[in-house]
Amino acid sequence: MGHDGQTILLLVTLYAAYGTNLDPARMSQRCPHSPLRSTGWLEGWRLTFGGEEHGWDGALATIVPDPFEQVFVAVYDVTDDDADAMEQWESTTTGLYLRTKVRVKSLTGDLVAWALVLDAFEGGLPSASYLGVLADSAEAADAPSDYVRALRHRPCRSTGL
Repeated sequence: MGHDGQTILLLVTLYAAYGTNLDPARMSQRCPHSPLRSTGWLEGWRLTFGGEEHGWDGALATIVPDPFEQVFVAVYDVTDDDADAMEQWESTTTGLYLRTKVRVKSLTGDLVAWALVLDAFEGGLPSASYLGVLADSAEAADAPSDYVRALRHRPCRSTGL
């Protein structure tokens, strides 16, 4: 209830994070009003990289349909204001990332959420530092250890740092 006795309605939508936003601490900074709801899997999707010319000294994470793969995700209840802030952060306003609907398989059932996909050709290697942040984020979200290990062993490019 608001201070004047009126009900305040916050609109929330479900957001499926697969990249650096997997990290609950990072998401609480970027979207402070959007709690973690669940974790789960995008079945029929594959984590890949693209848009090398836009990234952190390398390609950026994205997902693409693939009937034989799955991607670990964290699902957040995102308020409209937080979604707007995140879209600014993720450059959706410039068209770099686009929203797409996905179905998440969670322990409590299927959830329909939106995820951000890169609007660029697949290909290129992420930088070693970016790949490390992705793996650390997956670990912080309690992704299975084999998933985190596979992330850490993906091909990447050294930036010499």
